[in-house]
Amino acid sequence: MPSHPLAPDTALSIKIGCVMTRNQFTQDPVPVIAELYATAGDRIDLLTQEVGLFIGFSSSNQYRATLVAALRELPLDMDQAIALGKFRRGLPAHGTGGYARPRGVVDQP
Repeated sequence: MPSHPLAPDTALSIKIGCVMTRNQFTQDPVPVIAELYATAGDRIDLLTQEVGLFIGFSSSNQYRATLVAALRELPLDMDQAIALGKFRRGLPAHGTGGYARPRGVVDQP
């Protein structure tokens, strides 16, 4: 058990994101949207942020098109979150490529 649990808002954001990720290839988005609203409860601000990030990040993926199109129709103000999702999609992958070894450390054969 971690010594510092996640903040409630962070935990809820993760749950909302998990609903979309788990159902990203659905051809029937209606139950997914119902689950999103049920998960978010009265935290429409978190729902707006997470849905917008998902749309922005996933909008160019043809396999997620059905869910993305349905999410775009939701009456939420997601423009800023969509822009952030698109920006994040364009970032390079995480890795250790930029890691510089300390002086004196050499590759092992």
